[in-house]
Amino acid sequence: MPASPSTARAINDRLALRHLQDEGPLTAGQLKQLTGLSRPTVADLVERLTASGLIEIVGEAGEQRRGPNARLYGIVTGRAHLAALDVRTEGVAVLVSDLVGRVLAEASVPIGGDIGTGPAVEQAVTLVERALKDSGADRLHTVGIGAPGLIDPASGELRDSSGLPAWHRRLVAALQERLPEARVTVENETNLAALAEQREGAAGDRDTFVLLWLGHGTGAAVVLDGALRRGASGGTGEIGFLPVPGTTGLPSATDCEGGFHSLAGSAGIAALAREHGLGPAPEPVPGEPEAAGLVRAAVAQAHAAGGTPDDTSDDTPGSGLDDASGRFLDALADRLAIGAASVVAVLDPGCVVLGGEVGQAGGEALATRVAERLRRMAPLPTQVRPSLLGGAAVLRGALLTARESAQEELFGGH
Repeated sequence: MPASPSTARAINDRLALRHLQDEGPLTAGQLKQLTGLSRPTVADLVERLTASGLIEIVGEAGEQRRGPNARLYGIVTGRAHLAALDVRTEGVAVLVSDLVGRVLAEASVPIGGDIGTGPAVEQAVTLVERALKDSGADRLHTVGIGAPGLIDPASGELRDSSGLPAWHRRLVAALQERLPEARVTVENETNLAALAEQREGAAGDRDTFVLLWLGHGTGAAVVLDGALRRGASGGTGEIGFLPVPGTTGLPSATDCEGGFHSLAGSAGIAALAREHGLGPAPEPVPGEPEAAGLVRAAVAQAHAAGGTPDDTSDDTPGSGLDDASGRFLDALADRLAIGAASVVAVLDPGCVVLGGEVGQAGGEALATRVAERLRRMAPLPTQVRPSLLGGAAVLRGALLTARESAQEELFGGH
């Protein structure tokens, strides 16, 4: 059945708004070209969206053009303000943006493990309120939170997980109480990082891939056919619990020590670096995992020595590299390939992104080493790419989801 006039108008409005979101300010003529709609239809929707307060005239297209046809229309960016939070075990980072994602304020605060739940929650909420004030906005429409742990797929709430600070779960409720007009959502941090890498980072051309998170801890996010997969209980990607060779024991239901986490978490990587005579990391970055600085330094030293990873079928890892940094990167690639090969054998994603601060620090040098090992371990062709966003991917993913949620609500009737 053909769409009713009101439905057709809503579809056209949403199409125009999407182009304005993706392309930035456009003239009516450019909207006509992009949407394929007639000139009168575009004129009607521009008038309608302007009257509804969703778009406005933001300038003119070039000095040579004057009059109505040169007017540039853009989304009213101040119609709603958003906040994104990256909640870690050791602190919180927050940013506030306008409706199109332009960052207006950023802030972060460390939260020590010895502080009580109440004070920790108060510190985090106060940080958000301060960032909101610094942004010049008076209220938030949507708050997106990225946090470690399991998200209940039915309720969307952060589940009580052993080993994680109690203030994480309390924070969501506290923000909702202090910001009653805002919609507050929470998502697993690694899942958000994967969404950000797909939209703005290393997986921009992939509908199917796996992000292997390498930060303070480990995790994985699975995107299949364009959809993020969470699993029956929200636990897809808890790769830290994967039993692997090379550890002193087995993980348990409440502790991932003995699993892949022991090999690829920051503490395990730092210990591996010390075994190769490396460390401490030069000029450590505050809040960054120790392993990231060690890996970054090793890559720089190996490059300076003129070494490149063996890209042949030679069975000796790191052939041609006899320096400590190269041997450390080879040993780390051996570890990462174990976890990556397990994911590849089950999911056949075609692409693995080495995410987080460690994945970004390793760059192509580490990714190439892991890819070479995967070619020998798994029969399925798999690209291995380094993260382009690193630890910032969680905050970017939280902002992207907050922006989409707000726009879905505000643009829903158009």
